[in-house]
Amino acid sequence: MEIHNNVTEFVFLGLFMNPEMKILSCMLFMLCYFAIFLGNLIIFITITCSHLIQQPMYYFLCHLSLMDLAYTSTIIPRLVRDLAAQRKNISFRSCMTQLFTGHFLAGVEMFILVSMAFDRYVAICKPLHYMVIVTRQRCNMLILLAWGVAFWHSVAQMLMVLKLPFCGPNQIDHYICDVKPLLKLACADTYIASILVIANSGMVALATFLVLLASYIIILYNLRKRSSEVRHKALSTCGSHVMVVVLFFAPCIAIYVPPPSVSVNDKEITMFYAVITPLLNPLIYTLRNMEMKNAMRKVWKQKRPSR
Repeated sequence: MEIHNNVTEFVFLGLFMNPEMKILSCMLFMLCYFAIFLGNLIIFITITCSHLIQQPMYYFLCHLSLMDLAYTSTIIPRLVRDLAAQRKNISFRSCMTQLFTGHFLAGVEMFILVSMAFDRYVAICKPLHYMVIVTRQRCNMLILLAWGVAFWHSVAQMLMVLKLPFCGPNQIDHYICDVKPLLKLACADTYIASILVIANSGMVALATFLVLLASYIIILYNLRKRSSEVRHKALSTCGSHVMVVVLFFAPCIAIYVPPPSVSVNDKEITMFYAVITPLLNPLIYTLRNMEMKNAMRKVWKQKRPSR
């Protein structure tokens, strides 16, 4: 069947309608983006320029910081631009690019969190075999697997949207191009597409979240027989990971598990994994981590110009 597509651009309705709120929000999001960029860049440089890069946990954290930087760069600069603009239009091709890139980078981040949970599970539950199981080669393989799975997930999402006909309304009730708001604009029956969205995004996010929770419960169970010092260090590290997992996965599940016909506050919920989580990640992984603090002191002390 031929696909009729008369829409060449979409128009975002945006986050706020009040002009005063737009100005304040524009300034706030610019500050948030600067903090996200600076915080994650500091983590990335600290790890790559210190001995921490040799440790699998920090190797994964380095990639996580890079994904936070890239993901927020696909959303916040566009959001700031639209808050300051009179007309929030985006071409059909740019919309599809943002859709693909957003899902791809978020997917990579999701599976990096899985890799970090795997690392902590082996370190705590199988400490004698840690060096044999979690090798650099295996870490690289997990990173490549994350990129590969996220790529095909994003391709599936984009192809599904490209097959839909858009022949009328072009106003997206959002500030980013995402699958659910686009389904509402399609001039065709989107029942099958809605099921595919729930299966491809919602159920994958829910299943991954449950697997991560189960792994951390097993880790906590295995900590019972350890010394208080080991328990304290492990709980501090795992506590940070659990906070990031909940902040990232809970909003994803809230958005993608319910069908598109169900009305949820997508715009507000998206803020959690698009802005708040990348903003808090540097704080969570540095303020609660003595190794990171020590490495930061050494790296940035060396980089400070001598008088």
